[in-house]
Amino acid sequence: MDRASVLGIVSGFILLLWGMSNGGDLRMFWDFASVLITVGGTLTATLISYRLSTFLEVMSIAKNAFVWQEQDISETINTIVRFADKARREGLLALDQDADALDDPFLQKGIRLVVDGTTPELVRNILETELAFIAQRHKMGQSLFETMGAFAPAFGMVGTLIGLIQMLVNLDTPEAIGPGMATALVTTFYGSVLANLVFLPIANKLKNKSAAEIFRKEAIIEGVLSIQAGDNPRIVQEKLKSFVSPKKRSEIQMPSRLREVPGSEIPLDVR
Repeated sequence: MDRASVLGIVSGFILLLWGMSNGGDLRMFWDFASVLITVGGTLTATLISYRLSTFLEVMSIAKNAFVWQEQDISETINTIVRFADKARREGLLALDQDADALDDPFLQKGIRLVVDGTTPELVRNILETELAFIAQRHKMGQSLFETMGAFAPAFGMVGTLIGLIQMLVNLDTPEAIGPGMATALVTTFYGSVLANLVFLPIANKLKNKSAAEIFRKEAIIEGVLSIQAGDNPRIVQEKLKSFVSPKKRSEIQMPSRLREVPGSEIPLDVR
């Protein structure tokens, strides 16, 4: 669970409701016609902009902003270093069984390509192609919420225009001016809240999580190619440390066998 996303949206609405209630009755901010114009207009315009299948996935895409747990790049690097050590001691074929136990499909695919004897150029090409398509799929979800964030204020403005028209047409009927003004102002309010507290923040969260995941997979590509080249585990570790901030580099550990004095025979723990 991404606590920052949940905390941000919940606290945002709580603060908003407190500010609204502080000046009077909350019911003055409710207008069903405004909800239909803003929410309905945003959803229908988004539906026009995207394929139906993509639009129907909106909830599962939004879920990634709240429950998608990013994998720790430090742990990924530790795993790659352990694989590099085992490959140097026992050969690339010894990694075949360990690859089956990996939870990361991308790393698993890279190790299997190496074990199968695929050329380094082809390994890089295959993994980078998959990475490009992953990034493209992520951008689709980001783009959908950015589109909704753009449409919501626009339909809020449409509601404002509708309310103003109703108000001006009924200037000679004082009791009709109030509802028209309410629709005019509340619809803009709904559009601004949905865009700036829901749609655009979700789009930004998806963008940040996607960037972190792509960055981690780029480290995997470099690590897999280093394993295939037979690089020393210490060299692999130092190379991949460049993908980690200085603060987190202490979390990257050398396999216990390599930390002991030469000649000690401590079994390699590949997890």
